[in-house]
Amino acid sequence: MAAALDARGAEVSQTVHPTPAGRWLLAGLPLVFLGVVLVAPVLRLLAEGLGLAGDPLLTGEAASWWLPWQDAHLRWRLGWSLTQAAVTSVLALLLGLPLAWVLARLEFAGRALTLRLLMLPFVVPTLVAALGVLALWGPRGWLGEPLLRAGIDLSETPWLLLYGNLFFNLCLVVRAGVEALEQVSAQQVAAARSLGASPWRAFWRVEWPAIVPWLASALCLVFLYCFAGFGLALVLGGQRYATVEVELYTLVAHELALGQASVLAVWSLLLTALVAMAYAVLQRRLAAPVRPQPLPRRRPAGVRERLAVLLCLGVLLLVCVAPLLAIVGQAALALAGGAAAVLLEAEALQALGNTLRFTGLALVLATALGLAHALGVHALDRQAVRQGRSGQGAGALLWRAAVYLPFIVSPVTVAFGLLLLYPGWTASLGLLLAAYALLAYPFVAQALAAALDRLPASYAQAAATLGARPGRVLWRVTLPLVAPALRRGMAFAAATALGEFAVTLFLSRPEWTTLTTLIYQRLGRPGEANLDAAMVLACLLMALALLAFVLIEGPDRNAADRRHA
Repeated sequence: MAAALDARGAEVSQTVHPTPAGRWLLAGLPLVFLGVVLVAPVLRLLAEGLGLAGDPLLTGEAASWWLPWQDAHLRWRLGWSLTQAAVTSVLALLLGLPLAWVLARLEFAGRALTLRLLMLPFVVPTLVAALGVLALWGPRGWLGEPLLRAGIDLSETPWLLLYGNLFFNLCLVVRAGVEALEQVSAQQVAAARSLGASPWRAFWRVEWPAIVPWLASALCLVFLYCFAGFGLALVLGGQRYATVEVELYTLVAHELALGQASVLAVWSLLLTALVAMAYAVLQRRLAAPVRPQPLPRRRPAGVRERLAVLLCLGVLLLVCVAPLLAIVGQAALALAGGAAAVLLEAEALQALGNTLRFTGLALVLATALGLAHALGVHALDRQAVRQGRSGQGAGALLWRAAVYLPFIVSPVTVAFGLLLLYPGWTASLGLLLAAYALLAYPFVAQALAAALDRLPASYAQAAATLGARPGRVLWRVTLPLVAPALRRGMAFAAATALGEFAVTLFLSRPEWTTLTTLIYQRLGRPGEANLDAAMVLACLLMALALLAFVLIEGPDRNAADRRHA
């Protein structure tokens, strides 16, 4: 009898968990994809920049390794890129920490909606955000035009780029701060207050040390996003305040100085890698935290706290919502002025069709890769548990880290590396879709892996006991249970593909113009009519991104647990 039960248990285990070949097949699909589309191009770029694979026919005269620090122009680009990323990080901390405290400690009408609206900057394409900044602070903007009449021209200052960076990144710090403050122990704060500490002293001595790692982790991401940002810097930086990523695009697309671009890209990659390492160390400290009893939220008491709530909502409205409202307002005025004809033009219809086609195909590929990645990690984790090893297996840890690689390497660097490694495939549909999927699939893999970690193994074991095969268990048990997380990851992936701009500029053909490239082309043409057309197209692209996100992700299920990485 015992032998029969052991045999049945082995059969159930084999049914629930994939075979070794199946596990490595699941992990191998994303492995091959990452190796071909990301790792190999980056290595080719490193070899070019280090002078190990110089091809005079391709790059011309080899550039000095120290060129970015010897050339005054490139030195300014690197210095300004680091400066604007650091300044944005500081501003995001100074604004975001008080906002996070209000949202984490006070309960007020509209709090849940406010937390949900914090997702908006993560969904909106970068080019749309840049147009929103111009619609608000540009020479014809709602606030910029009165300032211009007063003699203040913001277009000649770094303010537009810094504000655009805050639009995207302030919400990241706020959400990280809210999550961190919810980890603070209510007992420790109560003990400090009982010993006579004022609320301010209790915050600095108890709450602040507990939330510093969370905030530092978020600020690392802010720095990476700002340093490696392309769309905002291209539109808002102008000639003087353009960043390294814009300089890379200029060197490749306009000057054909591939040797200089390779060296500059290597330095940019090294700098982002250092920040990414700091982020990884901080994330390791935050892994599997012991969740204490959090401080309960309370209704605002007194004028000071009510004023804090109003200021919180006002800052979020000004920084995170106003640019989107400005786009809608400018687009409405443009439509009233006759700009609606742009929506029926042949190039706009073609761009819309290309955008939807590329997004749909990339989403299918990204979803397949994300599923394989998450299921492979999950299978390797289960195998480590069955073999009695504590914690995660080395293979699973490696794959959990690998999913973040597309976030570390900027889209411009990816596209440039693909051009160097696969010159014969330039402007091919397969390469373009692969680049789209590379930037989108980590959202699917990350969301799905987290959901699989929380899924009790007993569900699949029960189905297997009743005779279900692995494919049926996956289809009828596992996927329905993790469907909300899968939809959430697909929603972010779709929004990413819809608004992709950098790789499209590098890898597409003229007939493959998308809405993002068409908007950029309209901005480069003189005349108010083209600016109005760009605003209308940007409003259309924003509506598509929000619609795709809402339709795929569905109604809000747990907004407090969502993160964008």
